[in-house]
Parts: sequence; C-alpha cells; structure tokens
Amino acid sequence: RSSMAFVVGPSGTSAVRNSSGAAATTSTTQRNLFNRLFSSISSTTGGSNTKYPIMAEESVMSQKAHGTSERPVQKELRWNCDYDTADRICNFNRHYAEFAGYWQTTDFLKSIRETMKDNELNDKPIQFYDSVTGALLFEAPKGRTMEEFLKESASHGWPSFRDEEVNWEYVRCLRDGECVSTTGTHLGHNLPDGKGNRYCINLVSVAGQPEE
Repeated sequence: RSSMAFVVGPSGTSAVRNSSGAAATTSTTQRNLFNRLFSSISSTTGGSNTKYPIMAEESVMSQKAHGTSERPVQKELRWNCDYDTADRICNFNRHYAEFAGYWQTTDFLKSIRETMKDNELNDKPIQFYDSVTGALLFEAPKGRTMEEFLKESASHGWPSFRDEEVNWEYVRCLRDGECVSTTGTHLGHNLPDGKGNRYCINLVSVAGQPEE
C-alpha cells in the first residue's frame, strides 16, 4: 500500500501527502515506481496461474460522466464516511488512498461493538457495498473470525479482504494490482502476502447503501 494519501483540506481542496504529513506532488516517476512495485508483486505470486483475482482491461477505468464512474458517490455513506474524500478516491484517483487507519476513525468499529454479546465479537459477515452503485463487493469475515479480520486490517492500515470474501461478480483487478469495481470505482490494491491475495480496500469506497 502506498504511504501517500489524499488529505482533504477545510476548503474542500485535496492534496497528496506522505506518511510524515508533508505535501507531495504526483509525478510520472512516482507513478512508474508504484506500477513497477505492484507488477513485481503480481509476477511473484502466481499471476495467471491462479483462479483469482479475476482480471480486467484498463478500459474499465476509462473516463465517464463523473471521473471513472457514471455518477458521484452516494450522499448518505455508511459509518459516517466523508463524502468528499470518498468521491475523490472512488472517481478521480488511481493510485492513492485514504490515510492508513482512517477506517478506525469512522463509526465502523462502533457498529461492530453494538453487535457484541457477552463481550464476544459477532462473527456474522458484514456486507460492503460500492459507494457509487450500491453493488455488493465484499463480505467479511469468511473462513476466519471477526477478530482475525479486524486484526489483519488494523495491522495493514486498511480493511483487508481475502479471495473468498470478494464478490467477483463486481470486483476486478488490473495488471498493476489496482482493485476496481466493474463500473469504474477505485477500491484499493491487491497486496499479496504469504497467505495469498490480500485486497487492501479504502473504507470510503465500500461504504455504500445497498442498491434497491
């Protein structure tokens, strides 16, 4: 995951900042380094020899009516996620992310605590919907406990999903590791580890209300 992140200023303007908080400019060199990083990760983890991720062509992220999507993100996002941040990351961004740990500053963990019984976490999977279209994109935890899902996500800084937790009807990956929806929403990146594919996803990208 890149150490750079979108930061939304009080006037609604956005800048790209590094992990120390200093302003940084996006450059061709930075983007090329980023692409080479994820290309090398993909090539060392099996690539086309594995069933997942399901790949897509670059055309899925072509310019549309609103950035890479047909419309803005939903106005009423779940977990009190910020609308402006979500719209920038989902529709006008290909490489950068909400800051590491952002998901823990929202009402996401509060919503999980509300389902606890006798101080035990509820392992019932949570549905994560596209912030633009409302399509179901991820469902977690599956094949692990809620505690394991939260621990891994906290360790990496973003909600982290495994292959079985992805709804492959609407989720795709590009050659550089970018994870996107089939309608053009930027979701995050696939950063494989020793356990397999690991999809590090912006919470603001999957905080939508379910489509009707």
